[in-house]
Amino acid sequence: MSALPAITALGRRGESLLAGAVLLAMGILPVVEMALRGITGSGIPGAQSFVQHLTLWVAFLGAMLATREGRHLSLSTGLKIFPDRIQHYGDLLAAAASTAVSAGLFWASWKFVKSEYDFSMGAGGHWLPVWAMEAILPLAFLVITLRLIFQPTDRAVRLAAFAGAALTVILIGIGMAIDDGFVGYMVFPGWLVWAGVVALFAAAVMGAPIFVVIGGAALLLFLGEDVPVAAVPVETIRIVTSSAIPAIPLFTLTGYLLAETKAGERLVRLFRALVGWLPGGLPIAVTLVCAFFTTFTGASGATILALGGLLLPVLVLNRYPERFSLGLLTATGSIGLLFPPSLAVILYAVIAQVPIPDMFVAGIVPGAIMVGAVCLYGVWIGRSKQTPRTPFDPAEALAAINEGKWEILLPVIVLVGLFGGYATLVESAAITVVYTLIVGLVIHRDLDFAKGLPDGVRKCVTLIGGVFTILGVAMGLTNYMVDAEIPMRAADWVEANVGSKLVFLLALNVFLLAVGCLMDIFSAIAVVVPLILPIAAVFGVDPLHLGVIFLANLELGYLTPPVGINLFLSAYRFDKPVIEVWRAVLPFLLILAMVVLLVTYVPWIIIGV
Repeated sequence: MSALPAITALGRRGESLLAGAVLLAMGILPVVEMALRGITGSGIPGAQSFVQHLTLWVAFLGAMLATREGRHLSLSTGLKIFPDRIQHYGDLLAAAASTAVSAGLFWASWKFVKSEYDFSMGAGGHWLPVWAMEAILPLAFLVITLRLIFQPTDRAVRLAAFAGAALTVILIGIGMAIDDGFVGYMVFPGWLVWAGVVALFAAAVMGAPIFVVIGGAALLLFLGEDVPVAAVPVETIRIVTSSAIPAIPLFTLTGYLLAETKAGERLVRLFRALVGWLPGGLPIAVTLVCAFFTTFTGASGATILALGGLLLPVLVLNRYPERFSLGLLTATGSIGLLFPPSLAVILYAVIAQVPIPDMFVAGIVPGAIMVGAVCLYGVWIGRSKQTPRTPFDPAEALAAINEGKWEILLPVIVLVGLFGGYATLVESAAITVVYTLIVGLVIHRDLDFAKGLPDGVRKCVTLIGGVFTILGVAMGLTNYMVDAEIPMRAADWVEANVGSKLVFLLALNVFLLAVGCLMDIFSAIAVVVPLILPIAAVFGVDPLHLGVIFLANLELGYLTPPVGINLFLSAYRFDKPVIEVWRAVLPFLLILAMVVLLVTYVPWIIIGV
């Protein structure tokens, strides 16, 4: 027994190293393939297919890590709603629901992979069967289920988790007794399906992960319609291994590696040297730095957590009010989501089936207006408070440009490679990973190979695991909604009851603001976009315009009291009461809301619409 902690620690380290190695292989393989293609005229056979399937492994190894570290996204992240007594019973419900759904997803995935094994299809060069690559899916859900059972320290919660998994096992046993080939052909009565869905949403409020709610709803609804539950893993694999999706973990890795270096300090120096002579020059520099980081990390929380400790003392030291500084860092934590190569933009384009380069272009002007509006407010504060300015020094500016040139070149590499036709989106993303590794490890030497690199990779894999688990099961739920013609029925109802495009857009703003408060941006894209696309088409709203409206509103939802996620992350990072953060962010919320209304009702400012 004395050796058990050491064995457990070794296993955890091995799991993290495996996940990190797979992610780094994803980044290096496309670059090697491009180099060989340029040198020999032919690349690595099946490289693209392998990268796509490695994405599946990164996603679900990351899901296992997210479970281990308690990092799965939930509706109650950072929020305490109920008294302790009520919350205790809520924890029991959440634990039971989580293991019941995870066990169900394991069974559905196992049956699907077994059917793939029977067909023995090949991936890439056909020497590695597809089922071997897809086997990570049932393995991940099995590990998730076991961890949800054995990790809780509260005995009652552990028993509830065990009971949830046992319930699923009993139902599977009944199904197999009815049909030896049971895949999901056990029809649940309608009342039981909807009772289960209500219980899942109650569990979500009490803290169950979002993937549990969405995945459980998909399983129940399919069981209610006599459809194999294997439809959920089928859709999960389809979306996660689609051609553009590998760019998401690769660009995210670039952002997390940058956060492990002194890139933030170099960029602050650079922008301060260039605009510090203006009134409010420091807030302008802070806004630009945060926009840069959010663009690559794709997660506003990462920007607040990574840069907050660096930037808040600098602002306060330069006599900017603490409330303004707190609001600025909270608001700018998500202000780069519309710029390429934003993960949210890529995911929206994939789900909405619009060209990714077109969506990149469409987001540039609205994103610039958002940044400009916040910068102007910073100028007003700087002038009114008579904060100190940094006189423009050509020598300092040149030195700052020389020091920060490697970071500034990153978006240039992406845009030139993609729009110049030199590289695909995934290849561009892989280039940024290799480029960042070279800059951090060789040129600046501020990326610690023993600590910073593994930490950045682990954080990235954990985030990707949490996001892609939601994305995968959400596509299963979307499949059900499409089969049930729910989007088309909703479009017909809206067309019959909403007579004006302006009224529709206003209602859309309110709806998306609420969605942004309650859901993370990735699950919102996967679940809500398929619903509103047909409705928007009824009113002639261009999909590119809809994408900008969608992302801008969800970005605003991050800041909206009482439950915008950035508010809680900021309160956590700066050790401030949430009420104080609400007050600090209010001016920025109003400014950005006006920009959201502008991009909603003046579509001609969006390039390509």
